[in-house]
Amino acid sequence: MKRILLAALLALPLLGGCTKKTNEIVIGEYDSLTGSDATFGLSTNKGVRLAFDEINAAGGIKGKKLALITLDDQGKNEEAASATTRLITQNNVTAIIGGVASGRSKAAAPIAQSHKVPFVSPASTNPDVTKIGDYVFRVCFIDPFQGFVMAKFANETLKMKKVAVLRDVKNDYSVGLADVFVAEFKKRGGEIVADLSYQAGDIDFKAQLTQIRSKNPEGIYVPGYYTEVGLIAQQARQLGLKVPLMGGDGWDSDKLSEIGKEAINGSYYSNHYTVESTDPAVTEFIKKFKTKYNETPDALAALGYDAARILAAALERAPEINGKAIRDELAKTKDFVGVTGKISLNENRDAVKSAVVVQVEGNNRKYITTVTP
Repeated sequence: MKRILLAALLALPLLGGCTKKTNEIVIGEYDSLTGSDATFGLSTNKGVRLAFDEINAAGGIKGKKLALITLDDQGKNEEAASATTRLITQNNVTAIIGGVASGRSKAAAPIAQSHKVPFVSPASTNPDVTKIGDYVFRVCFIDPFQGFVMAKFANETLKMKKVAVLRDVKNDYSVGLADVFVAEFKKRGGEIVADLSYQAGDIDFKAQLTQIRSKNPEGIYVPGYYTEVGLIAQQARQLGLKVPLMGGDGWDSDKLSEIGKEAINGSYYSNHYTVESTDPAVTEFIKKFKTKYNETPDALAALGYDAARILAAALERAPEINGKAIRDELAKTKDFVGVTGKISLNENRDAVKSAVVVQVEGNNRKYITTVTP
């Protein structure tokens, strides 16, 4: 079974994720380094590695270096679960930075919970993820807030009264956003003129879009991943549907414009941060990321960076390097100044933070507005 390791595996047996000889604290990570949504995992991993490099350069945690072991989940739930088991039982990691997709976190997090290994997801937004147990955390906002943001934006800013929804029916993330958007848009007096579905991997959406066109919507909410959204945008324009598409953070990839080309321009999505921010924490992060990787960081990179730094801060505060002590300190996270905003974790171990709405302009993402909880 193919695995991609982005950090060297330690040669000696690990004790609680830390070895006296190497003087390291070993952190595990699984991410989609290959597969249909590989840009998510690759970006997240770059953010994590940047944070760990900075922490190690500054002396590490309690005099120990952070060592990262990253495994590829290949974009599959079962691989995320397998990677988590391996990281815990074979590599004896102290904590795990979980992947991006909610479905994969729902498969992996129960394993970490059962072993009492702290699990921090950078970007799994489905509400059920942290309900798995008290060792499961996230540094992103959750789907209900993201769905609320776009329903409010569609109604108040874009003045839409009639919207169609096209959701990935097999994707927990997509279904969660769509459900909340529909409920909130209706609450605001709007009408959902069509609520249709597709499945990840589909390439022909013309039947659904033709049906949507007959309903004359003012916009289409498509809370899926960039792989399908780009194709949906192209086929919508081919059918004469010129209304804006709207979506969530699953759109956030340069591949969106590569796939959707000009058809995706002018569309909107909710996201975790904007590169147009003048916040010193954001501008400094972007500068360091560009220096290291020669590219502009997307939101997944920023979330990976924040997840790594929040975990490191908990490690530094913990009286001992063990699962319970780290878990307790993670739960105390309050007003952490992150790249994706000021982050506090609530009683459900979910991040309370703002969201931004951006508009697609080729490879650029134009900042439109910020919505707070």
